[in-house]
Amino acid sequence: MPLDPGLCAELELEVAEADTARTLCSGDVDVLGTPRILALMEEATVKAVAGHLEPGETTVGTRVELSHVAPIAIGSTVKAEVTLEKVEGRRLIFTASVSDESGLVAAGKLHRAVVKVEPFLEKAR
Repeated sequence: MPLDPGLCAELELEVAEADTARTLCSGDVDVLGTPRILALMEEATVKAVAGHLEPGETTVGTRVELSHVAPIAIGSTVKAEVTLEKVEGRRLIFTASVSDESGLVAAGKLHRAVVKVEPFLEKAR
């Protein structure tokens, strides 16, 4: 199936201790960690293209541009939203944001590549 710009997905996360900067070793505060924000955004990109790839294909991350602009406490709920903005052959560019009830938490662009799983795994070192 072809991948066309406009594919999108949303995911919600209730922030837990496992999601904090302290737990993820990316800081020493108990707020939503940047690595968890990125993981949530990447999960949403995978969801956006699910069902639109050929059998035996997947996508892998290749580049991230991310601004994390607001601290979020444990127990808060955030929502990630991604949209496939551009398709350049096997390269995909998504816009992504995470927000809570008060507004923007993080925003960025995620670049991914469509790969065939078996040959990709054979190259792993």
